[in-house]
Amino acid sequence: MHFMRTRLQKEDFSEPKGIPNDPRKRAKYMAIVEAALAAFSEYGYHDCPVSKIARKANVADGTIYLYFANKEEVLISVFQEKINRLITDIEELTEDCTNSWEKIEVLVRYHMTTLGNDRVLANFLQIQLRQSSSNIRIGIAAPLKKFYGLIEGFVLKGQKEGVIDSAINANIARKLIFGCFDEVISCWVLSRRQYDVTERIDDVLYILGRALVVDLENR
Repeated sequence: MHFMRTRLQKEDFSEPKGIPNDPRKRAKYMAIVEAALAAFSEYGYHDCPVSKIARKANVADGTIYLYFANKEEVLISVFQEKINRLITDIEELTEDCTNSWEKIEVLVRYHMTTLGNDRVLANFLQIQLRQSSSNIRIGIAAPLKKFYGLIEGFVLKGQKEGVIDSAINANIARKLIFGCFDEVISCWVLSRRQYDVTERIDDVLYILGRALVVDLENR
């Protein structure tokens, strides 16, 4: 029974778990996911009991446990839903790009714009998710690895196309790309100043282009 589970196994969250196929149940599941996103961002993961999630989802506390084993599983499911949505959107948006540097540009713009226009999601991904236990790190590993793989795949293909400098280690390039926009977004979330983080997108792409692209001036 869900109530009896006290620990998470490594394989539990390699893919989204417990997602119902029935449309009505799926809608309830997603309502809980969205409520949890808002609750974790508002109260912080550690200070957010399941009751606060239930209240925001307009369901009874016990309903949460029909879909999730515990609060850790809720957090993991929120991450899986959101990161998989980002990956799917980026894959669709980059289908018609003429080269892999354009794909990287689209990825950076879309990621930074999405989070820049949704501070709740940005707070969750940049802050709340990083105050987590080893079980949660295991749970989010698969979709995060997929996101990293998407970036690194663009780099590798760009090197084959002659667009990205082939002398650069693709794994290091991926870390540079992710680390650059990730740090800019984190600073924005934590800052007391009010500013539009999407105005930093061109700066991020300029730096990345100078670091990675072959013959950038003629592209």
